[in-house]
Amino acid sequence: METAARWRAIAAETGAADRAAAEAGIQLAYWQAGLPAPERVVWTGSPLEAAATAMRLVAEDGTGRCVRDAVRTRPWAAERQRRHTALGPAGWAERWALTGGQLWDSTASLADRIRAGVVEALSEEPEDAAAVRLVLLDAVLGQQDAAWLAAFDEEAGTLEGVSAVARAAGWWWPYERVVVIAERPVELHRDEAGRLDRGDGPALAFPDGFALHAWRGMPVPAAFLAGLADLTPARIRTEENAELRRVMLEYYGYDRYLAESGARPVSRDETGILWRIELDDDEAVVMVEVVNSTPEPDGTHRTYWLRVPPRTRTAREGVAWTFGLEADSYVPERQT
Repeated sequence: METAARWRAIAAETGAADRAAAEAGIQLAYWQAGLPAPERVVWTGSPLEAAATAMRLVAEDGTGRCVRDAVRTRPWAAERQRRHTALGPAGWAERWALTGGQLWDSTASLADRIRAGVVEALSEEPEDAAAVRLVLLDAVLGQQDAAWLAAFDEEAGTLEGVSAVARAAGWWWPYERVVVIAERPVELHRDEAGRLDRGDGPALAFPDGFALHAWRGMPVPAAFLAGLADLTPARIRTEENAELRRVMLEYYGYDRYLAESGARPVSRDETGILWRIELDDDEAVVMVEVVNSTPEPDGTHRTYWLRVPPRTRTAREGVAWTFGLEADSYVPERQT
């Protein structure tokens, strides 16, 4: 649906915020909520800097009360109820499925990752985390509110101001006298499943240097990624963290790891070759080596490696598993 595509692009937008448009949206959001316009807008380079700034200003009693409920929560509830009444339960469910439902997983997971990164960066001691989480509850998520705003897109109503800010900038903290607002990221890298993913740098980066590193959705330290280029089978084997070791294996390539680790085949049959290598404190890496029966343009036959469950004992069983079959049911000569 066009609406979902448009808001998906907004949620993934990188680069400098449109500050004039964002500030006009803030003014409209306050007016729609029946509130006086804020006295000033404080721009920051990331949600991290914005949260730290909001904490400082609140502690100095320089903000007044938080008005998120007035500018975002209550208007959102009213617009949802209005559409639910107009469309009926089935009609609302269909609209959500065609708009916000298509964006929810990716936007919600990214917002969760940003929150976790902010909490980690601002919590010098474990007991600091509660205060950081508390100030994060004051935030309106800007472009990461795309899922809900997509569902209301045709007629934004009392969310028109909030929608305008989301199209122009990142997270923002609305208080009576002050709004603290963050720039959009300068980089965002995700895999085909929408997870944060990059092997040679930050998967999400903001202009002030706040960044998150991830491999296929899994948070990883920046120093860890820097070492991937120099991986060896020995280095992979000595990694004590099983999750990080899996990242190493994916980056290095299971087939390459098996070849360079001196692995030996444990089963051969007409479907291929089964390879297995044991790992300390983790499940074994088991792969089936298969050769494509269709030749390439140059006459060669491409080799593929299929990772299969550790319980696999024969190549046939492994190939059958990739088709969702038992070994006895897999009869390749009957395939079409």
